[in-house]
Amino acid sequence: MTVRHLLLRLLHAVVTVWATFTLSFALLYLLPGDPVAIMLSGQGGVANTTPEQVRQLRAAYGFERPLPEQYADRLWAALHGDLGRSVGSGDTVVHTFATALPQTLALAGVGLALAVLLGVGTALAAVATRSRRLSRLLLSAPSLGVSFPQFVVGLVLLEVVSFRWKLLPAFGHTGGSGLVLPAITLAIPTASVIAQVFARSLADVLLSPYVATARAKGAGRARVLLLHATRNAALPLLSLLGLIIGSLLAGSVVVETVFSRDGFGRITAAAVEAQDIPVVQGAVVVSALVFAAVSLAVDLVTPLLDPRLAERPATGRGSRGWLRPQSA
Repeated sequence: MTVRHLLLRLLHAVVTVWATFTLSFALLYLLPGDPVAIMLSGQGGVANTTPEQVRQLRAAYGFERPLPEQYADRLWAALHGDLGRSVGSGDTVVHTFATALPQTLALAGVGLALAVLLGVGTALAAVATRSRRLSRLLLSAPSLGVSFPQFVVGLVLLEVVSFRWKLLPAFGHTGGSGLVLPAITLAIPTASVIAQVFARSLADVLLSPYVATARAKGAGRARVLLLHATRNAALPLLSLLGLIIGSLLAGSVVVETVFSRDGFGRITAAAVEAQDIPVVQGAVVVSALVFAAVSLAVDLVTPLLDPRLAERPATGRGSRGWLRPQSA
């Protein structure tokens, strides 16, 4: 990867985050309602608040200034790590997220690990088995996993595993045991996507000439599948990593609500309901930063897995070049 290509990718990441910030600012201010009035109604203080106090509160949050001025001020503050203050709690958005993100990152990390194990394992089993019936059954399982909403999966797990069998705690933060059911709920749709993409990629790679050559040299089915095909078949999954991380963050909103876990997703959902503009915009910006960082990391790692990508970083062929298998 050349320095020019790296700088272009960095510029692309910066533009993506800036565009997300700008679009979220514009959309949030088009929403009906007054965030200060919503905050006061939530605290039960509308009737006891004078118009002058409301005006002072709006001025303290900068809502009385012209939109271009508010945008410039918020953008400048965001560049210095200041995402504003929550209208509801008065706490800084950065501190609010700093206390919530560790719980969500732990949940997303365990969920991603389970999703990879389940998705890759299902795809390998479907391709490796000699039974057509079993293969079709395994390949149909991902479609079934995607079709069930996460809140339904979570509620079923709560009812069966927690309330009926009493094997795991239902709600809250209770160490590792309290992380199991939320992580499984978060992992199921992601595992389904991984299984679908990886199984299709494995099937394509196993038809490649170099696989036929390896078999002709006496390599067994398991050796060909694990040592030759898996590496190349995994490359398309990297292109989906940014979307996978994004889906995990989005899924945390539902999962943390179902299991009453305090985290990034639950705070975001509460901020949307309360129209807490600084928190909602901060959540959008943080999500964009995560997506941009993951995408940039993928661009840096893939040439290490497929050296041919480092030799032609700007051919204009796009990511489809990944999908051609690397010879053994």
